[in-house]
Amino acid sequence: MPDEYQGIDSMNLEIAQNRIIDFIRNETRKAGVDGAVVGISGGIDSALAATLTVKALGKDKVLGIHMPESGLTTSEDSKDAKTLADWLGIEFQTIGISGIISAFMAAVPESESADRLSKGNLKARIRMSLLYFHANRMNRMVIGTGNKTEILLGYFTKYGDGGVDLEPIGGLYKTEVWELSRRLGVPDSLITKKPSAGLWAGQTDEAELGISYLKVDEVLKRLEQNEDPETILKTPGISAEQLNSVMNRIERSEHKRNAPPVPPN
Repeated sequence: MPDEYQGIDSMNLEIAQNRIIDFIRNETRKAGVDGAVVGISGGIDSALAATLTVKALGKDKVLGIHMPESGLTTSEDSKDAKTLADWLGIEFQTIGISGIISAFMAAVPESESADRLSKGNLKARIRMSLLYFHANRMNRMVIGTGNKTEILLGYFTKYGDGGVDLEPIGGLYKTEVWELSRRLGVPDSLITKKPSAGLWAGQTDEAELGISYLKVDEVLKRLEQNEDPETILKTPGISAEQLNSVMNRIERSEHKRNAPPVPPN
């Protein structure tokens, strides 16, 4: 969590926490499932989603799955994923995806010349398939780990990490994810690390976005309040380039947030 971030109103966080727990409990009950499956990356978003799911359903009804890629997923992420699962007391599995990636590459010759984004999206979709395999065999739901910031920016893979049954933290900005995680006692190592999707070497969210989560959340909140761009640009530390980047991402990713369109009758 950034040092300069001073926190969010604790009462609002408590309301959000209780609302999310009720949401998970009610939606799984309505679906008639026996529990939940959560992909645990070793990052803060999956940590918070898993924590809230345990509070809603109980540790015996939550399976955490860590899906590392050999040579790319860091040992720190794998260690933190296991630390979280032990802290929550949930069933935990590690399923390496390197062999699946290799099999895909061998079956599709064009994959060797694919750009890193295409390959990265493939990895996210492989992980989604593994989560659903286990959810289906156990009569459970797949719990998403996307936050409001990522969803608004389209910073997720369509039918990858965006392919889930529930998005419990989808109403929380990234800065709120950090703060609620701290409030709930999530292990500190997950809160303080740099956010990364881990889809290629050296990737970090903020470097790819070109703006810190602290600033992007400020922009998104102001846009949500229908402030015009000229007013937002008066905010210290936010450049026209950063604002335009955020607004362009929102516009370009609209298709990710909507059901596939069908032609009118």
